[in-house]
Amino acid sequence: MPVVRPNRAMLHSSLLFVLLAVLCLPWADLSISTFDPWFELTRLGAGLLQPTWPAFGTLLSALANTLAFALQGVALGVVLGLLLAAGYRRGSVRRLAAGLRAVHELFWALLFIQLLGISPLTGVLAIALPYAGTFAKVFGELFEEADPAPEQALGVDLGEELGWCSRLCYVQLPLCWRQMVSYTGYRLECGIRSSAVLGFIGLPTLGYHLESLLRQGYYAEAASFFYALVLLIATLKWWLRPKLLPVYLSAALWWLPPQAVFNWSLIVRFFTQDIIPAPLRQGEWNELLPWLHDLWSQQIAPGLLNTLVLALLALVVMAVLALVWFPAISQRFGNRATRLSSHFGLVLMRALPEYLLAFIGTLLLGPSMLPAIAALGLHNGAIIAHLLGHHLNTLTLREDAPKGVNLYLFEVLPRLYRPFMAYSLYRFENVVRETAILGMLGIPTLGFFIDSAFSEFRLDRAMVLLLVCAALNIAIDALARRLRRNLHLTAAPRG
Repeated sequence: MPVVRPNRAMLHSSLLFVLLAVLCLPWADLSISTFDPWFELTRLGAGLLQPTWPAFGTLLSALANTLAFALQGVALGVVLGLLLAAGYRRGSVRRLAAGLRAVHELFWALLFIQLLGISPLTGVLAIALPYAGTFAKVFGELFEEADPAPEQALGVDLGEELGWCSRLCYVQLPLCWRQMVSYTGYRLECGIRSSAVLGFIGLPTLGYHLESLLRQGYYAEAASFFYALVLLIATLKWWLRPKLLPVYLSAALWWLPPQAVFNWSLIVRFFTQDIIPAPLRQGEWNELLPWLHDLWSQQIAPGLLNTLVLALLALVVMAVLALVWFPAISQRFGNRATRLSSHFGLVLMRALPEYLLAFIGTLLLGPSMLPAIAALGLHNGAIIAHLLGHHLNTLTLREDAPKGVNLYLFEVLPRLYRPFMAYSLYRFENVVRETAILGMLGIPTLGFFIDSAFSEFRLDRAMVLLLVCAALNIAIDALARRLRRNLHLTAAPRG
């Protein structure tokens, strides 16, 4: 089989990202501010090795809540996303879907807490809305890439008479059903991670107990909730069966009905006063531009700069880790022991949300960019390494292929560099989205200023900052898509 080498454009793009990351270093805060990080790391390791198990009911309740939020949120997201995907060819629908997925689940949760309080419905909607935007994009692209022959076989006249519902049910769904089911399973894994992270802002999931115990230094007590989350995600492929999903969803609705107390006066006030910029509420239209200028200079500009700096550095770390890590899980390199240990590391890093990893990192090192870069790099690098490792196991090598480093550099890497670039650009969109939210841990990205605005009940500032954050994510999404098209990268697998 001929070696498919990366073209110059791909190499130039890679070098450009590395150069941009190097140029960002002067603006990166990589300091360690904790008094004795090694002592704290030792305590954390000891706690993980000797976990203290809580009351069975407490752990079971946290697990059930985490699953209930995830199942209900993803299920609602699938329904809304499917409806949007049916009209995804329209520009207005694509923009709506992009806007929904551009806002992180935690930001949606902060918004709904203002309207519905800390309620089950808040958690379900916080997961459902951004996931609806993601499902709309993926399902819409699947429909566009599907074989047009079945619809053409209906005949021009009959085909034109098909409504969107008939086309969806009788043409698009039968062709794309298998891929849609597979991707929904992957999004449920993401939904469990998102559900756990919602606990960091007060919802009663595993993350609620993790945040409370870790912040107090009770590492042994936190270890049990930590292992429960890892085990829940790591065993997903064994207990998640499409035929059982209705049973799981029914149990989730019984356990945690998506209810909330609607305070209509509060909701009306939110939309008619709270989110209206302060100068407009006071009738001082001439003060709007100075108000926006102050917000730009004090929060938006530094937040954008730190978000992009952190994202670019995390992208390079993610890429390096993926390139170093993926051979270790392949049968072409190493031995059984190294493969098993590498697989365990990949499963662990993929199962843990970036937010949780960064939270632990800030406890050990302090609220700088360093733990955030490590968290984003480890999680996303593990995902890419996992995908590339499976690619590597399917390669057919010539009989006289070299061994060791030469095999990696001259046979494996040239063949896998194209999918590596495709995966990296897909994950870069996620890295930028997660970078913003990590500001809630004290790192001065956009999320830091958004969280501060919510904490101070300056909801008008929070809304402007959320719009800026959404616009940034939409722009990065469009840039990454254009780069993939210009580099002639095939679409990465849905996952």
